[in-house]
Amino acid sequence: MSPVSQSAPGTFTFPVRVYYEDTDTAGIVYYANYLRYLERGRTEWLRALGVEQLRLAQETGLVFAVRSLSIEYLKPARLDDQLAVLTELTLPGRAQVTLKQWIERDGETLVEATVRVACLDARKMKPAALPAEIRRKMGAE
Repeated sequence: MSPVSQSAPGTFTFPVRVYYEDTDTAGIVYYANYLRYLERGRTEWLRALGVEQLRLAQETGLVFAVRSLSIEYLKPARLDDQLAVLTELTLPGRAQVTLKQWIERDGETLVEATVRVACLDARKMKPAALPAEIRRKMGAE
């Protein structure tokens, strides 16, 4: 699997290997670590679109924050598994976006999540409109 890839049109794939530190004593991924994998998938999706979050914050004062997340754990991942974190924009908005994310092992879905991410003015911690250029890169325009 390549380091990052574009799967089906509009779906971004990011590979993750399960390390010992990700697991419990039975060698199964601890449930909260899936949230880390999903965050990496979103971050790398933005990076692949040309959106560097640190630069965005420094230049515009805008940051992203998870507003809500719904997750379903379907099957466990285990130590040394090679996983794919898939990210797809499902509902673009002016100041927030909703993403469908899921984690697969060899094409089998282990976790499904719906994530709503808000764009915020970092100084005021209030919602702010996504810049038009970012909306365009996301395919939201």
